[in-house]
Amino acid sequence: MINLETPRKFRAFVNQAHQVAAEMLRPNSRRYDLAEHEYPVELDMLAAMVDGLGASGTGSGAGASGVRRTATAEDGVVNGSNLSSVLSIMEMCWGDVGLLLSMPRQGLGNSAIASVASDEQLRRFDGVWAAMAITEPGCGSDSAGIQTTARLDGDAYVLDGEKIFVTAGGRCDAVVVWATLDKSLGRAAIKSFVVMKDTPGMTVERLEHKLGIRASDTATIRFENCRVPVANLLGSADIDKGFAGVMQTFDNTRPLVAAMAVGCARAALELTRELLSEAGVQIDYDRPAHRQNAAAATYLSMESDWEAAYLLTLQAAWMADNGQPNSLQASMAKAKAGRTANEITLRCVELTGPLGYTEHHLLEKWSRDSKILDIFEGTQQIQQLIVARRLLGKTSAELK
Repeated sequence: MINLETPRKFRAFVNQAHQVAAEMLRPNSRRYDLAEHEYPVELDMLAAMVDGLGASGTGSGAGASGVRRTATAEDGVVNGSNLSSVLSIMEMCWGDVGLLLSMPRQGLGNSAIASVASDEQLRRFDGVWAAMAITEPGCGSDSAGIQTTARLDGDAYVLDGEKIFVTAGGRCDAVVVWATLDKSLGRAAIKSFVVMKDTPGMTVERLEHKLGIRASDTATIRFENCRVPVANLLGSADIDKGFAGVMQTFDNTRPLVAAMAVGCARAALELTRELLSEAGVQIDYDRPAHRQNAAAATYLSMESDWEAAYLLTLQAAWMADNGQPNSLQASMAKAKAGRTANEITLRCVELTGPLGYTEHHLLEKWSRDSKILDIFEGTQQIQQLIVARRLLGKTSAELK
């Protein structure tokens, strides 16, 4: 396999992430999958440790809260917080995706804040656990169709609408809500707002029962005459600046989701190789795949797909660290990694037969967990559409 060397300054941190995954996340994986909606109390200690690493500077931008573009041309080549985040997330999701998504103060809303917040907002929301609320009952992948409204009223915006599938929506301290200032203006009027959980008019309606990532709570949240301070709008309120500022969040968070998929798929590949070896199937890298056992040939094909997803994820994160536009690469990484993880985990279940299908091993759980990684933060079809637009130089109006 291709083995890119981890930057020296990240090695200790990545090793720590792997140790946490091996000793804390994976041993509790089955427990919290069966006990859906039960809060994983073990994560409080882990979150405190990550906070400490971040504060001391040794965490290299641990988790979602570390994602931010700060590089300039004068800095030269930078291996920064985006790259360290995807490397650590890969290790943690080798342990358990749902538990990673349940970590306090490491939500996708934190990535949104880190991506577009002002320096003052960064200080004000430091230490806040933020979820992300985009999807609505009538609006999924086409985020431009958002119906939740934000109406300016004096020193506050008044939010009205409903959001569904909010990851960590029941446990978080705040929610980053996407809402439109004027439905008639389409994408240009969509902005994001930080809404604290104790804000009157914000109600967590219910928690969903899900196929996978059951350790992570997924909420439906309603906003009725919910007043949010003007200062909690992320980015510019200027409609002329359009949708780009809001969408910039995705350029940073999609590589994180791709990293989750890469980590989950790697876990499945490693366990499958062990089980195949125990069954007498040996994988030979010095022989063509078509001259090997069919299971070995299938494994080699999956591994090559995994390598492609891994490299695309590193590229997208590295470009963000170095101030390079990465919308194309972020969508390519998300599309490839999400689909690859789902295909790999399902094929691993197939290759290992009854051992993969029962709860004796975690393979069946990983196959369930991986499906959401191909869906949230933009479905496979949406990512392919974005890639096509970038490659062909088309706008969203020209290529739908």
